[in-house]
Amino acid sequence: MRSIWKGAVAFGLVNVPVKVYSATEDHDVSLHQVHNKDGGRIRYQRTCEIDGEVVPYADIDRAYDDGDRTVVLTKEDLDALPAEKSREISVVEFVPSEQVDPITFDKAYYLEPDSSSPKAYVLLRRTLEQTDRTAIVQFSLRQKTRLAALRVRGDVLVLQTLLWADEVREAAFPALEESVKISAKEMELSAALVDSFSSEFEPEQFRDDYQEQLRTLIEAKLENGESVDTAATFGEQGEADDGGEVIDLMAALRASVERSRAAKDDEKPAPKRKKSTKAS
Repeated sequence: MRSIWKGAVAFGLVNVPVKVYSATEDHDVSLHQVHNKDGGRIRYQRTCEIDGEVVPYADIDRAYDDGDRTVVLTKEDLDALPAEKSREISVVEFVPSEQVDPITFDKAYYLEPDSSSPKAYVLLRRTLEQTDRTAIVQFSLRQKTRLAALRVRGDVLVLQTLLWADEVREAAFPALEESVKISAKEMELSAALVDSFSSEFEPEQFRDDYQEQLRTLIEAKLENGESVDTAATFGEQGEADDGGEVIDLMAALRASVERSRAAKDDEKPAPKRKKSTKAS
């Protein structure tokens, strides 16, 4: 991995020099657009509206238009902003970890200690662990002021950028405002269904089926050309569930519980037979 930024976590008079690395990467197959008639590559060009010329990215500036006037902002203008020059990740406050709503989580970054001694880094990490707190921080990266959560993942500090409050939409659905009656039996069956699916979360057990099937399709087309037998490649596919409304909730809950329990019973290994010992 290559660091994308260097700075320091600052709280009080304590400074923790760090290097910042992207913690995630996209595993999707990269596709581009082509003309369906002849397979020619479709490319997008940055064209100037005034002279019609294609403009290289290095010659492009930003501009703001308020409807009457336009002001151009050069790269030098943007780099001159005080916030952009700062290399400090400033701790604003330490909050209980459960108060940070996951819906606000955005991009994740790993922080690596960037000094001869990692003592300050380890001290901060252990303090967050023992107090079960998350540090809310602010910093500037790529011409944007960021709000982020500084938290612990294993032995590493993770910087998780957060959406601003006004970037999270309010969810107001009329159906939820109506009075809904749930019987004790429905709650009991629903809890039993949850219990039958209960397990420890192991992310590595889950796979991106669509991307794997896309890779299989690409390999099949590379090998066989355009004449790909979908059934031979992927097997016979049943019709998709139309997602119709469940009319009898109680019946659906009972059937779901029974099906889940039966599936778990099928997964259990058969008991080993004891060897019989004959008396001599």
